[in-house]
Amino acid sequence: MIFVGNDWAEAHHDVWVMDETGDRLAYRRLSEGIEGVSELHGIVSEFAPDPAEVVVGIETDRGLWVHALVAAGYQVYVINPFAASRYRDRHHVSGAKSDRGDAKMLADLVRTDRHLHRQVAGDTPEAEMIKVLARTHQTMVWEKRRHANRLRSMMREYYPAALEAFKDLAHRDAVAVLSAAPTPTVGARLTKPQIRAALKKGGRQRNLDRRTVEIQDVLRTRHLATAPKLEEGFGTAATAILAVIATIDIQIAELETELAEAFHAHPDAAIYLSMPGLADVLGARILGEFGDDPNRYATAKSRRNYAGTSPLTRASGTTKTVTARYIGNDRLKDAALRWAFTSLGASEGSRTYYDERKAKGDHHRKALRALANRLVGILHGCLEHHAAYNEDIAWAHRQPVIEAIAA
Repeated sequence: MIFVGNDWAEAHHDVWVMDETGDRLAYRRLSEGIEGVSELHGIVSEFAPDPAEVVVGIETDRGLWVHALVAAGYQVYVINPFAASRYRDRHHVSGAKSDRGDAKMLADLVRTDRHLHRQVAGDTPEAEMIKVLARTHQTMVWEKRRHANRLRSMMREYYPAALEAFKDLAHRDAVAVLSAAPTPTVGARLTKPQIRAALKKGGRQRNLDRRTVEIQDVLRTRHLATAPKLEEGFGTAATAILAVIATIDIQIAELETELAEAFHAHPDAAIYLSMPGLADVLGARILGEFGDDPNRYATAKSRRNYAGTSPLTRASGTTKTVTARYIGNDRLKDAALRWAFTSLGASEGSRTYYDERKAKGDHHRKALRALANRLVGILHGCLEHHAAYNEDIAWAHRQPVIEAIAA
């Protein structure tokens, strides 16, 4: 077998090839793209005619270059950059770093310690598509919130009435009304028909008259005012941010439609949707982050570790501490915690387990994290046995506790 360290960058790749004894066979700096991949294939074929005998270490699991390595039949191992950084210290402690040196380090790592790392998951294109759509949808939601926070920070300086009228500036009511009245002067002049028309245009269908009166009363309340010209400048800036939020809203809605279609077409969708608290968007996010490679997670614990929900134990001598796990897939961890929260109203077992953790002294987030850890384990079992979620089976081992609390 031969071992290839691939230190990747946007424009080039440093590649170090060594044999089983650690001796260098070749080193090249390859360009990104077809030419670089072709040159890499030519180099490794000189030393290993069978692609299965080629082991590659690289610090990313996505991108066209990685897809080309997997498609060629190489064993591609993903090395976490934190692990690579610490492994570098095993070679030298001077702090020196170079692309060439990192390529050699990665080759040596997969030569000696690849059993401690994971290969690139063999997810299907359908799961990869769901992952791309789900991540883009989540990013758009985060961007919408960031723009709303910027808008709030701005309006604190010139438009306090808007902050009183709308608790959430990203809400469709706020976007519709403030787009029509981006300054306090214009807002105070809005008539009820104008406010009502803006709310209706924004999508509100219920309680139009009551909400119209509430908004008009607040916008006409006297507040401290800034200079007219400065107010005009703030109004122009606010209009631009509101337009961005409105555009993001449209794109989020379109992404949700595409995401739901892709999710329902996946063969594992029925299992995910059977889980309490999971619907189209949240279920798709979790499926996309976990992937659908049946061999990726050997045990429920490995799936929990990847989700970042399992506790982390540090023991040394007589000292032992158990803390939250902060290293993991942050997107998956966020989705798992949201799943745990939504399951509270959909599953008696989830609700009881959460209440029990709270009674033992856990704060809200810690209890949610424990519940998320339990749900991830249940999901692993369902996927492993290709079975839908069953409330009685999932919580059967805790039934005496549930009955005691209910009594």
